[in-house]
Amino acid sequence: MSKSEYLKLADAIAADIADGTLKPGDRLPPQRDFAYARKIAASTASRVYAELLRRGLVVGEVGRGTYVSGDARRGAAAAREPRGIRIDFEFNYPMLPEQTALIAKSLSGLDRPAALDAALRLATSVGTPAIRSVAAAHLSQGGWSPESEQLVFTGNGRQSIAAAVGAVVPTGGRCGVEALTYPFIKGIAARLGISLVPLAMDEGGVRPDAVQKAHREAHLSAIYIQPVIQNPLGMTMTSARRADLLRVVEKLGVPILEDNVYGFLDDEPPLAALAPDTCIVIDSLSKKAAPGLTLGFIVPPPRLREGIMASVRSGGWTASGFAFAAAQRLMDDGTIAELKKLKRADARVRQKVAADLLAGFDVQANQKSYHLWMTLPAHWRSQTLVAAAARRDIALTPSTTFAATPGHAPNAVRLALSGPTMDQLDAGLRTLAAMLNAREDDFVATE
Repeated sequence: MSKSEYLKLADAIAADIADGTLKPGDRLPPQRDFAYARKIAASTASRVYAELLRRGLVVGEVGRGTYVSGDARRGAAAAREPRGIRIDFEFNYPMLPEQTALIAKSLSGLDRPAALDAALRLATSVGTPAIRSVAAAHLSQGGWSPESEQLVFTGNGRQSIAAAVGAVVPTGGRCGVEALTYPFIKGIAARLGISLVPLAMDEGGVRPDAVQKAHREAHLSAIYIQPVIQNPLGMTMTSARRADLLRVVEKLGVPILEDNVYGFLDDEPPLAALAPDTCIVIDSLSKKAAPGLTLGFIVPPPRLREGIMASVRSGGWTASGFAFAAAQRLMDDGTIAELKKLKRADARVRQKVAADLLAGFDVQANQKSYHLWMTLPAHWRSQTLVAAAARRDIALTPSTTFAATPGHAPNAVRLALSGPTMDQLDAGLRTLAAMLNAREDDFVATE
């Protein structure tokens, strides 16, 4: 069969999805049955399914088959944008009712000509001595205090990840990541032309022996992990696991890209406190302040700083002067510190609500976190639940979004608790609990 013919088959299935003939959560026939029904070779059927997977229209679950994606109607690219859905358990940007007034007070006067003139000037990847000093104090945590001369800045946390990965992992290189990881690292790796290697995890986080195995089988240039309040699982590494992991990576000579974006919710210091020459700390203001007012931070070892600065410049990821000016005020006058305190308290309240309303379900949670991980009852599939919840104006994130290896996701969803109001949080969790207590087939049949 020619290339155009197998694409025509993929287009036909895509059309069935678009017009609703095939709905999110519907299972496609096994590839062998599909090949037999269409009188095509099994290899051709495999190409059709691979094309549907590439388009984000289907998802494969190991041992369970191929299903129409819960995100199929809006497409793979659109899944990365907030959708204005009524109860949003998908995006995790905590916004408190009082925070806008606090931020406005801090930024008062920034519109005056003298202040604005300075803020509108061209900025660099290392900012000014003043912003570096303020940022170093802001990032200090649990006995870890970076030197101000170490800091490199970007526009946001994602840019910091991209710049750090680009600096230490060459094109064609391999970077180890948690088997369930921050989804945007996958897009970053694809754009940079590097391969992600999933690292096995347990209740303590990444297993040191998994790092050793991956490095032995094919050299790792770095590993990217989230030691504090991991996304999506919410776990924080124990002291023993930290020591064991650092012992392994230092022996192998593999740098750690340490994403500390949720670290403000905990008192644990970054791994860099124990291994400053091994770890590159990545952070931002987006969770602490607001997604529309952010600045990215990179704290590398001195030997890697020049390379990371070059990566920031070449990627076009230098922060604006206005972002520097706003962030300096927010950090210097204690506004960020106050927001951190308020959001820590808010996260605990929300986790308590979730624990009460989801009691009896298989939930993995950290009381300090703004998200939780829920393994679904055997009678529900994650993609079907996501699709059914969306029809009730509730947005969830399926486990496939976080899986470093396609087709190797557990039957679970992540709930981000920060977005809904408290009334929405209560209503949304009660609705989900009712859905999970019903059988999937019975529930879908009523729609």
